[in-house]
Parts: sequence; C-alpha cells; structure tokens
Amino acid sequence: MAIEPVAAIVEQLARFRGSVMVPQILLRRGLPLALAAIDLDDRVALLDLDDPRVLAARGLRPSHVATRQRSVTQPQALALYRMGASGLRWWSTFESLWTNVTLFDRVAPRLRLAGVTALTAEGATLREAAELLGIAPA
Repeated sequence: MAIEPVAAIVEQLARFRGSVMVPQILLRRGLPLALAAIDLDDRVALLDLDDPRVLAARGLRPSHVATRQRSVTQPQALALYRMGASGLRWWSTFESLWTNVTLFDRVAPRLRLAGVTALTAEGATLREAAELLGIAPA
C-alpha cells in the first residue's frame, strides 16, 4: 500500500521501465489494474520505520530496512508482527519522499473501502508514474 497514488502505480509498473505504454501493461492476470482508496481507523498505530527511535528500540538499521531484499525485510516484518504491531509505515525504495504502508491481517476489521478507480492511459497519475519510469506513450 502507498499513501501517494503515484507510488502505488510505480510499484506495479516498475518492471516495464523504459518500455512503451501498451494496453497489456495495465492488466494483471487478464484483469484491469485499479487504485483502491482505503480508510484506516485513526486508532490504528503504525510503526514508523523512518523514526530513528523506533529503529533503535527494535535493533533495526536504516540500511537494512530500506532494501528490496525480501530475505532481509520479511524476517524483520515477521518479528514486528509477533511483537504485536498493527502495521508499518516506511519510505519507498524508489522515491524516498513516498510513504508506503504494510498492514498486518489483525487490522482488517478496521479497514473500509472508500473507492476504486480503474487505471487508464489517460489518467494524470498514471502518466506521472509512466514518466518517472521512462515508459513512453504509445
């Protein structure tokens, strides 16, 4: 999950970096991609993995948290889950200004679907993500 819509789109389109925007890019398993807006109960506290105090208290290092190596990050997330965390707030490894969120299953009852928007090549947010990735218009 991402706080900024463009971040969520970049995560999905990153593997097409440097290609051309063809309709197939906007499909996964034959289904169209869409952005879902989700409201999270304000009482849910997320661990902020951008806060040095949070990292230090849990023996984590920024260079090991901000990595694409799942063999490193998944055991960290599991340990935090087992400590009772509801979810994690962390910065994107693509763009450090973007905040991403990982929610654990225990918060599912506190989520509400606020809306769904299909991604289209004409959408401004999709065009912004494509430009960031060097995906040329068709």
